[in-house]
Amino acid sequence: MDITIEKLIYGGDGLARLPADEHGRGKAVFVPFVLAGERVTVDVAEERTGFARASLAKVVGPSPRRTVPPCPYFGQCGGCHYQHTSYEHQLEIKAAILQETLHRTAKLTLDTPLQVHSAEPWQYRNRTRMKVRTAPEFELGYFRHGSHDLLPVEECPISSPLINRTVDILWQVGRSATVPTSVREVQFFANHDDTQILLEIYIDRAADPDSLRLFAEKLRSALPAIIGVVVFESVRGSDEENDRAPLTSSRSGPGKAFGADSLTYRAAGHDYRVSAGAFFQTNRFLADELVRVALRDLKGSTALDLYAGTGLFSLPLAANFERVTAVEAAPYSFADLKHNARRNVKPMRATTEQYLTQSARSRFDLVIVDPPRNGLGEKSARALGRMSVPHVTYVSCDPATLSRDLRVLVESGFRVEEAHLVDLFPQTFHMESVFHLVR
Repeated sequence: MDITIEKLIYGGDGLARLPADEHGRGKAVFVPFVLAGERVTVDVAEERTGFARASLAKVVGPSPRRTVPPCPYFGQCGGCHYQHTSYEHQLEIKAAILQETLHRTAKLTLDTPLQVHSAEPWQYRNRTRMKVRTAPEFELGYFRHGSHDLLPVEECPISSPLINRTVDILWQVGRSATVPTSVREVQFFANHDDTQILLEIYIDRAADPDSLRLFAEKLRSALPAIIGVVVFESVRGSDEENDRAPLTSSRSGPGKAFGADSLTYRAAGHDYRVSAGAFFQTNRFLADELVRVALRDLKGSTALDLYAGTGLFSLPLAANFERVTAVEAAPYSFADLKHNARRNVKPMRATTEQYLTQSARSRFDLVIVDPPRNGLGEKSARALGRMSVPHVTYVSCDPATLSRDLRVLVESGFRVEEAHLVDLFPQTFHMESVFHLVR
């Protein structure tokens, strides 16, 4: 059937309406790889009580904003969503979605202009994760859009040049039938100047990590920029749904390293040790800008960094605050946080909810939160709202959970002083935002 796309929504799809039923109601239908105003032919793939999902069959009336995607895998691969339009238009789409989500969920209309920060829209990723299949023949790639079927991929234009060189090496090794059958996933992590790369290999739980020694040595010999290969047992669940968290968990046990088990990443004027299994921001062009936007020139006596990771914000905070408390729960990230911390940074191993529950009466001049996609949650947001703190910086990678938490914080007496969209994820629907809240 032919339908007209009304607008794009968070998640990458376009929203349209199916023909009205006998009650005069047209069910909402979600369609990928479209643009607002386009007339398209779709095939309904799934129909539920309140909505339907459809695949794009043909663009009958294309938008003037439509462009030719540069990646040969676009439309099949589930990684990118907006390659069919210009980068400038992508930013407009994201800004509109963010503001609409704030209005709908938080009942919040910004009194200040939304400031948009962007950089290079290609080759920006310093971290890329791919699936591996070894039989009946070697394949390396991503899931196909809307499925768990593997799409073989030999290059990724949003990943750094060094990551793509490493992907090519892995394909060469794979075609020689020397990739162990226990390998299930590979995560590539390149440093700030794209000169060194660390590989995380995820294998079947029953496999022996030592059995990958020759494989790791072969990779490092083929590309000296690979400074280390770290092997982990696969665990149930991964960061596909939550890009903020690493694949590894305390359940997977320590990784087996062949070569280095960490690399040094320079950002915002500081050197960070980032180990295999630890989280770090994925945009190699915008890490400095994210820190600048989040921290501005704020100064004071005490600061609290929640979801501190390896210390991306903690170290710059330590230069402007007398004491910084940095809270992190993930084991690999916390180990790096302790290593990276300055003398006036106090690392604490705890979840945000645990810390806020135990430290409700603590006083800070600034609290910065950078949660995963599920956000603070109502309990933590209300606990933060009860704290005696004049300034909260909320760094978010999900506008829906951000809006939910902002509603609680605004009810607690905060107001939005500044709002920023920092586009860490070009070509995709994902977005990073920074909100400065004061009271």
